Amino acid sequence: MKQQIIHISPLQTAKVFAILYFVISLPLIAIFSLQIMLSPESETPYPVFFFILLPFIYAIFGFIFTITGAWIYNRIARSFIGGLEYTTREVENNKE
Repeated sequence: MKQQIIHISPLQTAKVFAILYFVISLPLIAIFSLQIMLSPESETPYPVFFFILLPFIYAIFGFIFTITGAWIYNRIARSFIGGLEYTTREVENNKE
């Protein structure tokens, strides 16, 4: 059975993606900061608060781009070519 996604809630989607961006950025920033700390230079080029703020900055920009993307998707899906199509299938719940 084919179905189309014709509307994405921009605010809810942006909130979810902002949290995802925040969580995803943590290991990336840890690796980045570790690489800088282990560099042969004695002085780090970035202040410590930069590494603390970076996950929040990443989440804010993720929120902004996601809410904008959802808004654009809703306009395109409604006006031009329709929404994304996907196929679903019924499965049995075999929990015993």
